[in-house]
Amino acid sequence: MFVRKPFLWKCLGRWVFARSLSGGSGSRLDLAGIYAPITTPFNQRGEVNYQQLEENVHKWSKIPFRGLVVQGSNGEFVYLSSEERVEIVRRVRQVLPQEMLLVAGSGCESTEATVTMTQSMADAGASAVIVITPYYYRGRMNSSAFVHHYTRVADSSPVPVVLYSVPGNTALELPVDAIVTLSHHPNIIGLKDSGTDVTRVTLIVHRTRKQGFQVLAGSAGYLLPLYSVGAVGGVCVLANVLGEPLCKLEELCLAGQWVEARELQYRLVEPNAAITRKFGIAGLKEAMEWFGYHGGPCRAPLLPLTEAERKELRGDFMSNGWL
Repeated sequence: MFVRKPFLWKCLGRWVFARSLSGGSGSRLDLAGIYAPITTPFNQRGEVNYQQLEENVHKWSKIPFRGLVVQGSNGEFVYLSSEERVEIVRRVRQVLPQEMLLVAGSGCESTEATVTMTQSMADAGASAVIVITPYYYRGRMNSSAFVHHYTRVADSSPVPVVLYSVPGNTALELPVDAIVTLSHHPNIIGLKDSGTDVTRVTLIVHRTRKQGFQVLAGSAGYLLPLYSVGAVGGVCVLANVLGEPLCKLEELCLAGQWVEARELQYRLVEPNAAITRKFGIAGLKEAMEWFGYHGGPCRAPLLPLTEAERKELRGDFMSNGWL
């Protein structure tokens, strides 16, 4: 089975958690840890602001993350051109310390486009790719279609592949039976599950752990429960602004300090819900400005928060002691 052994090592003047994998089918890239699924800064003309992107990455690189997820849902990748998607990954890799993983979103609607984008992301410096489920023709996206799609992508990918199920955006879930089948592929190493069903994730961990398959929580709102059932980390929107507390929560869970972990988890639930379900990317970018990052505008058609929404968002952070 899959064993995580936390130990401390010093890197660039800071202590971070490292982990090892033992057992499973061969040696796989170790995903364990906390990731920020980073945003894409735009200027007022709607152009990608690469200077602000690089400044944000410099700040995130000082937090003991395992890495960054670039061109996930919070990166507004559906509003970017293919060239912008690849260039953003290339710029982040230039700034991000080499020991930190860069997991790049390479999912497209067609299998052929995803294969091409995956190769481009690898060429730009991605350590691994995270591939969202195709969803436009969701009525025909069954287990067979998903297994065929992901197998084709993983067969041709020069870097490891992480599955990505995000029903809040796609209105479908990657079926458990498809995940179990795909967990046997030597180049498919894990799953980010952004649903809200802890029972489902527990079942996935149970049915895939012998393959060394790694499950990442898709939200800070249920990070503790998923650590308790065997998840190895989280890709959490809230890490864009509260990265240090999320890494502390990880540390507490790995140390078995569940009482302290629970108290910290309580304080993260409301701000997490505010920048995900309630206000989305516009809320996240607003909060980033409060914490010293470049948030800025979203790309149209997304609109900024109203003044009333901004006030409510601030209250969610203040009432939990973060502002």
